[in-house]
Amino acid sequence: MSLFVIGDTHLSFGVKKPMDIFAGWENHWKLLETAWRARISPEDTVVLAGDISWGMTLDEALPDFQWLDALPGREKIILKGNHDYWWVTMSKMQAFLASHELTTLRILHNNHYAYGEYGICGTRGWVNMDPYEPANAKVNAREAQRLEVSLRSAEAEGLKPVAFLHYPPIYGASCNFEMLEVLWRHPVTDCWYGHVHGAAQSHAINGVRDGICYHLIAGDYVQFIPQLVL
Repeated sequence: MSLFVIGDTHLSFGVKKPMDIFAGWENHWKLLETAWRARISPEDTVVLAGDISWGMTLDEALPDFQWLDALPGREKIILKGNHDYWWVTMSKMQAFLASHELTTLRILHNNHYAYGEYGICGTRGWVNMDPYEPANAKVNAREAQRLEVSLRSAEAEGLKPVAFLHYPPIYGASCNFEMLEVLWRHPVTDCWYGHVHGAAQSHAINGVRDGICYHLIAGDYVQFIPQLVL
């Protein structure tokens, strides 16, 4: 039994949103499926760190969910990305997954999932690295609180938290101190994040900063190969 992670699958089986218009994304879903089936066993868990589907609604995202559900793995744990427009309330998402018998998909939102002695924790996050999506205090505070709730819920069960975000809390010389301060308050040693693509990846942080090891796991960065966490 192993834990893997990958971000930014950007699936579009239910809508017309081809990714092969971007360099390095040609037939990316085929690359992902090949790598997934080669690495993931039926008893493994995979965290999907945001930007799962281009569907604008749950119904539009359904073919992508069904594709993921059919892949090997005991659990696929989904957190929100900035392009997951289908994301609604926790109760509606859980009811939708259940109604379509998507038995391996889980939603990470103000909660955690146990994995042995570890707690899988996380949220979307927020960072002022995109001029078209300026961070604002309200959204940033909300995301920091969601991360706090997730980490605390794992610790309350005696689990060691592992953090997964969509946005990087640190990027180049830019820091989201609200998110970082939450991470620093807890015994987090590793943080896995996506969102950063193309030439911007040259400024991504991979390695230890202030006691936490950061890992970029955006799909194109890891060549659509799910990465081993534990």
